[in-house]
Amino acid sequence: MNAMLVGADRLGNIPERLAALGITIAGHVSGRNATHQKRLPALPRNLDLLILFTDFIGHNVMKSFRTQAQADGVRVVACRRSASALETELSRCLVGAAGPQCADCPAAAGGK
Repeated sequence: MNAMLVGADRLGNIPERLAALGITIAGHVSGRNATHQKRLPALPRNLDLLILFTDFIGHNVMKSFRTQAQADGVRVVACRRSASALETELSRCLVGAAGPQCADCPAAAGGK
């Protein structure tokens, strides 16, 4: 499973935790760069998961990436930049690395 991370200047031990779950990081954007706030990069191809670290990005950046992901049919997970918060959210929204979305996930609820 390929994931793009948005938010956080430093990832700490998050890459190792994701690798243990079988998730490969396809890209990382801090979201703080002024160019990222005005013109966001496109999501990589073959992306399965978008992870938004909500305590490190603004609302407009988060909304733009979420909109791109929903248009491409990519799952979205939003949480604080903490390995434990990320694991909790992944276990809530994913059943295994390739499992179905939970009913609370936006795409599962008809994109709401």
